[in-house]
Amino acid sequence: MSRFSRDSTPLVGLTCLTRQFPGDSRGYFARLFCKNDLAPYLNGRILEQINFSFTAGRGVVRGLHFQYPPHAEMKIVSCLRGEIWDVAVDLRADSPTFLQWHAETLSAANGKSLLIPEGFAHGFQTLSNEVEMHYCHTAAYEPEAEGAIHPEDGSLAISWPLPITSMSDRDKSHPHLDNTFTGIRL
Repeated sequence: MSRFSRDSTPLVGLTCLTRQFPGDSRGYFARLFCKNDLAPYLNGRILEQINFSFTAGRGVVRGLHFQYPPHAEMKIVSCLRGEIWDVAVDLRADSPTFLQWHAETLSAANGKSLLIPEGFAHGFQTLSNEVEMHYCHTAAYEPEAEGAIHPEDGSLAISWPLPITSMSDRDKSHPHLDNTFTGIRL
């Protein structure tokens, strides 16, 4: 029996997974990763890298990051402490939801994770003062394959829920999309 429930989103391939929290008066036990439980969602892919991040401050934005083929990656993003507003943007050239975005609130309390397919950009905004994130990737990070879009790109019109209090200099320097961007071909 899977320890995850699965909900589709309006974007083709983007899935919200919710961990089950079996427990008792002492607390609970939850799996972050189980090869057997995740096999139906990974479709033969294997996890190559697991990352962890800490972000201090409410309203901080990180992203929007992705990797170009042949290093494109599927990600499973979870919030282990605090709460975030997690955004995925469909950059796949032939997708019916090209350049559309979807966001979910992920938190330690709700147990939700986003399963983000290859060809999507990812970013988030912190909704609490201290946030710890867990990321599972089907490809290792390759600096030469990195791509990014400015989180305040007007053509995407992402409605960040809070005023942006901070972004890294690197994220501030990411380009805005223009009419020459035709998408990612996987």
